[in-house]
Amino acid sequence: MTIQVGDRLPDATFAKVTADGPEQVDTASFFQGRRVALFSVPGAFTPTCSARHLPGFVEKAAEIRAKGIDEIACTAVNDAFVMKAWGDANGVGDKVTMLADGNGAFARAVGLELDGSKFGMGTRAQRYAMVINDGVVEALHVEQPGEFRVSSAEHLLETL
Repeated sequence: MTIQVGDRLPDATFAKVTADGPEQVDTASFFQGRRVALFSVPGAFTPTCSARHLPGFVEKAAEIRAKGIDEIACTAVNDAFVMKAWGDANGVGDKVTMLADGNGAFARAVGLELDGSKFGMGTRAQRYAMVINDGVVEALHVEQPGEFRVSSAEHLLETL
């Protein structure tokens, strides 16, 4: 079942690369006590994700934070090293935290997995954006297949 507005995020673990190497990041502590804009892409280095989705959040980061967002995070079913390389290639700096959902556990836990096997991508996460306030989903914008509109940084800004 897909997570809904008002639901608490399930327990899951992401990974991110730090100066000391890969670090495990659990949902309970990452989202606790703050308001986070989390967006998901089907894959790092894929066309729409690289040309529009991630760059939009990098470009609009200050405006999003000015609307009461404490952190912006991007997730995809890729490993932490790929997420770091993709973030570096897009100049995310400290504007967007790159969270790897390497095995798709978070995507499954929130019911937002995507079968990309016909494209050779296996199980991935759908394209979406959500606002999480102290671990509870405040807003959820899930794209229809093949679309890129409601999960964009611009649309999120309009709804904050």
